[in-house]
Amino acid sequence: MQLPELLRTLDTDLLLAVNGARHPLLDIICYWSSYKFTWIPFYALLLFVVYRQMKRKALIVVPAIAFMITCTDQVSTLLKNTTCRLRPCHEPGIRELVQLVDNICGGQYGFVSSHAANTMALAVFLWLTLPRKNKYLRVALVLFVALNAYSRMYMAAHYPIDILGGWLLGFIFALLLSSIAGWMIVKNENAV
Repeated sequence: MQLPELLRTLDTDLLLAVNGARHPLLDIICYWSSYKFTWIPFYALLLFVVYRQMKRKALIVVPAIAFMITCTDQVSTLLKNTTCRLRPCHEPGIRELVQLVDNICGGQYGFVSSHAANTMALAVFLWLTLPRKNKYLRVALVLFVALNAYSRMYMAAHYPIDILGGWLLGFIFALLLSSIAGWMIVKNENAV
């Protein structure tokens, strides 16, 4: 995947700025926020909130979330294998400049970020689906998406464009699946 020179330069410069802002505490935070099992308590809390606030509607919402995350994950993997854009930590000329945490790099290709796609899809879906009164949950979802995106660049696993592509993919799937789930909820309520 070839980007125009100016865009590639901006993409690389931003990545190097984020990756180069090293601090031992950020190393720990970014390492653990990139680890998939770290978020299990947060996901459990989200599940609890969905069941508590949506009652029977959760029987539609939870499977829709699972399906959506599966879709974003599979499509992001397909895009990685189709575009073949190397991760910064694998890119010749860049890999010597980036700093890795515990020598963790990830797979060969990075466009689009699965982390970014999945977190954005989940956050937007819940934002659109849950009642508006969830101010603190909304703040938590924004921080969740931002921390995951930042950590992927800090860890030199993704360029900013990889993150933006993942966010766009997740946003599209969230809009689509929240519309379908909403339609199913209305249809289910009318049937009762």
